[in-house]
Amino acid sequence: MISLDVLVVGLTGQTGAGKSTVSKVFSENGFAVINADLISRQVVVKGSPCLGELVEIFGEGILNPDKTLARKTLGNIVFSDKTKLEMLNTTIYPYITSEILKEIKQYSDSGKKLVLLDAPTLFESHADDFCEIIISVLADEKLREERIINRDGLTKKQANDRMNSQLDAEYFASRSDYVIENNDTLEAVSSISKEVSDKIKYYYYHIRTAEMSVQ
Repeated sequence: MISLDVLVVGLTGQTGAGKSTVSKVFSENGFAVINADLISRQVVVKGSPCLGELVEIFGEGILNPDKTLARKTLGNIVFSDKTKLEMLNTTIYPYITSEILKEIKQYSDSGKKLVLLDAPTLFESHADDFCEIIISVLADEKLREERIINRDGLTKKQANDRMNSQLDAEYFASRSDYVIENNDTLEAVSSISKEVSDKIKYYYYHIRTAEMSVQ
């Protein structure tokens, strides 16, 4: 159960849109950050129950010789097949959600009241259920493609498979309280992110806290 005095903000968006830049600004502005990508790696470490389930589904071929997860191999399997992607998600999301809730509680217990959950699959995993405010980061398709290829060393087809496996921009925008478009300079998106984080801090400390005090 999430404490009522903790504000969880969900940060999501399209791959290659630049969520990491926004997340960094929020961190610098006093938000505790939970990185769902890091958690997704932690739950599939060598010998983990989650990795064992994935091997049962996709076979030993998704493992490296040292029995760790061959992430690119698994990615090539699931990002070109929506049914297999759904099988992956159904298996891994409960493990990720459990760890996210643990981290939120740990931050709450330590006195942190503003938590940013950076999760690319926020909606798919239903982690938006415990977020009070949702922010989506979007960017033009061509720009995202270039960023993904440069960032992850993928081919154009691999980059597009990952992009096409995601929800579309309209889906993100229609379910978000704030939309940050990252088609400009680093300075521009950082400025917008700071403005949004300031607004959320003001809401928490001057509106939400006052509402809780009279309940």
